[in-house]
Amino acid sequence: MAEEIVGNYRLVNVMLTGHSMQTWEVTDMSGRRFCMKLLLPEKAGDPAQRRMLFNDGEVGKLLAHPNLLKTIEINKDARNPYVVTEFFPIASLKHRIVRKQFDFIKEHAARVITLAATGLGYMNQRGWVHRDVKPDNIFTNNAGEVRVGDFALAQKKQKAGFFGKLFARKTTTQGTRSYMSPEQIRGEDLDERADVYSFGASIYEITTYRPPFRAGSNQELLGKHIAEKPVSPQAHNPDLSDEFAQLVLDMLAKKREQRPADFNQVLARLKKIRIYKSEAVASGD
Repeated sequence: MAEEIVGNYRLVNVMLTGHSMQTWEVTDMSGRRFCMKLLLPEKAGDPAQRRMLFNDGEVGKLLAHPNLLKTIEINKDARNPYVVTEFFPIASLKHRIVRKQFDFIKEHAARVITLAATGLGYMNQRGWVHRDVKPDNIFTNNAGEVRVGDFALAQKKQKAGFFGKLFARKTTTQGTRSYMSPEQIRGEDLDERADVYSFGASIYEITTYRPPFRAGSNQELLGKHIAEKPVSPQAHNPDLSDEFAQLVLDMLAKKREQRPADFNQVLARLKKIRIYKSEAVASGD
């Protein structure tokens, strides 16, 4: 196969193929490694896909944090639009759950959950709501280092007060059904508590290997997020501590006022508890 060049990068290896794009391992002309998100040829001219790709890239460029995936370059070429990020192995927590890497997950859970929450907290403090927090978008390498990525749906928090509401854009209901907060499903204005909910759904799945709700249809699934109380994660993993299970359930409260107010509160509680009963020491950094 002939060597493929896109922009100033050499395509080396496909890391991930999705519905609209591929993620490639690439090298620049000096041999340095990066990741490239490249729209599939049939999607390259799709305005919605281009908008999400560029939003992902621009937010990743704005937010400089060791636990957020960093954007290196955005190219808005008509034929080959792409975003280049730092190189980080595409081993999402969802990938590890599907591959049944349960020993890895248990060994690194405290560190991974803490680092992901730290990155998301920084993002929220900078005025952004991720809107698509899920195990698929939390990446870990074999050392337990973490990057939260995929900012395609990220949105600036709505300013409080009369003028904020007066000039508000209509919020589009987007996200991933297994992790969306009730207010996100309803298309309401979102703040950090929507990400807290989605992270609660994510760490429920990370520690029990299944999401908090399952349903036979998309509509039924969304209805459960709005109206059904989740069972304790201990029902699916009895080794989880009482304190951790309660934290997850608090994050999954239907009313945002009843959740931890932000990731600072989540992290403060994580530092005081163990995730697993069988842990020898308390979780957290």
